[in-house]
Amino acid sequence: MQDKLNEYAKLLVEVGLAVQKGQTLVIASPVECAPFARLCASAAYAVGCREVVMNWSDDMLARERYLRADDAVFDEVPEWNKHLYNDYAAQGAAYLAISAKDPEAFKGVDPKRISRSQIARYTALDPFYSAQMANELPWCIGSVPIPSWAKKVFPDVREREAVEQLWDAIFEAVRVTGDGKAVERWRAHLDTLDRHTKRLNELHFRTLHYSNSLGTDLTIELPEDHVWSAGAATNSKGQTFVPNMPTEEIFTAPLKTGVNGVVYAALPLVINGNVADRFRFVLKDGRIVETHAETGEEFLREAIAVDGNASYLGEVALVPYDSPISNQGILYYNTLFDENARCHLAFGRAYPECVRGGEKMSNDELAAHGLNISAAHDDFMIGTADLSIVGTTYGGEQVPVFTDGNFAI
Repeated sequence: MQDKLNEYAKLLVEVGLAVQKGQTLVIASPVECAPFARLCASAAYAVGCREVVMNWSDDMLARERYLRADDAVFDEVPEWNKHLYNDYAAQGAAYLAISAKDPEAFKGVDPKRISRSQIARYTALDPFYSAQMANELPWCIGSVPIPSWAKKVFPDVREREAVEQLWDAIFEAVRVTGDGKAVERWRAHLDTLDRHTKRLNELHFRTLHYSNSLGTDLTIELPEDHVWSAGAATNSKGQTFVPNMPTEEIFTAPLKTGVNGVVYAALPLVINGNVADRFRFVLKDGRIVETHAETGEEFLREAIAVDGNASYLGEVALVPYDSPISNQGILYYNTLFDENARCHLAFGRAYPECVRGGEKMSNDELAAHGLNISAAHDDFMIGTADLSIVGTTYGGEQVPVFTDGNFAI
């Protein structure tokens, strides 16, 4: 177990972030994950990191704050928090986020308090988020189990066993075996994703049409200068990193006003500490005009109303149904894993890299190229075993992209 933990920490630091000698690393971690966060800090110092700065969080305290704090605090962001993110981003620091939350940590919380807090945070930390979305700073999200999350994933076993099972599943998802070769496996995996990406860019689709037996019937128009990306990103300093570990997706951005039809979620979605399930969106001219859900509908509605553009899509991602995480047959209740088990979409902000030269464009320039600009970015899973995606090229040729849930190209 210790060999796997050390290998995983090394993987996040050396491949996920590619931390450079003399570079500062900021780690955001739940207090429950402190032992693993310390391993990541040690791995960073081993490669010459200048300093590791810790930013601790606590689900229970966050819940207490949402339930009991003075109402005014949800429109404020402390100065120290602005400096922690914006100042270190300006210095070119690397950011590691350890994702481990109780999927229902904020059950019973007023959704408006959550959305107000998000708006305040996105506004105050815009320099950080803009740099992150443009891949100007190396960032990576990894994950380790905590008991409340593990019990949600494995409800029929005791807490300790649930945590052990979730560790095993995560290690498998990130290709960690304890043999010290995870870095090699990841480089081979990134090469495979890169080959698929090049093929999609060669085809240069104008539209993608999605359909399945759930009822999805959705047409997505792509910007003319769209670019498919996957796996690794490279910033202007030549530092190559992997924002998500695990990652199985190839993604681009839709044309903001070019999405029409209905799309059904294939998996539950953890949204703002609550679970939304069995939901669908109806879109017209890119905008979500109807939201229906059996559970969690109020949190979905609040999420797509964070700002004027949160109800438009910002990401189109392809993930084979026959993929390592999907084949585990586990519902993680954690978007980092669930989005890498299925094709997914995201409402909210688009990644600048999804149009040619986008990383160097202003928000106004990105919008002129058809990308959505928003404070939100929330992925939801739509892939099924019978998903069909047909692409239409600018030359009018129709090409099966996905057949029966998997790549057909």
